[in-house]
Amino acid sequence: MEITVTEYKRVAVVQPKGRVDSATAPELEAALGRLTHAGKHNLVLDFSQVEYLSSAGLRVMVATLKAVRQSGGDLCLACPSPRIVEALHLVGVDALLTMYDSREAAVGSF
Repeated sequence: MEITVTEYKRVAVVQPKGRVDSATAPELEAALGRLTHAGKHNLVLDFSQVEYLSSAGLRVMVATLKAVRQSGGDLCLACPSPRIVEALHLVGVDALLTMYDSREAAVGSF
């Protein structure tokens, strides 16, 4: 999996590419952890290039959401596919985080 991080003044955008599953979730968790340890607590996950999200990926999202909210920040999701939205809805994670149709809208929400 490839992960691109773009940092702006008030927000960092993390864009994974490919599958977020048990094999790749630790890589995503490490990227998000580096940002939060560096003081970035407003995060956008751009899922425009994510093909699949497993329970391991969901765990990383929820753990990161909890961490950034404890620090006064937030995590939102940009460009999730209908399949990913359905998976988030099935497990109730959609009620925890805000989703946006575009990366620009997600970044602008901060």
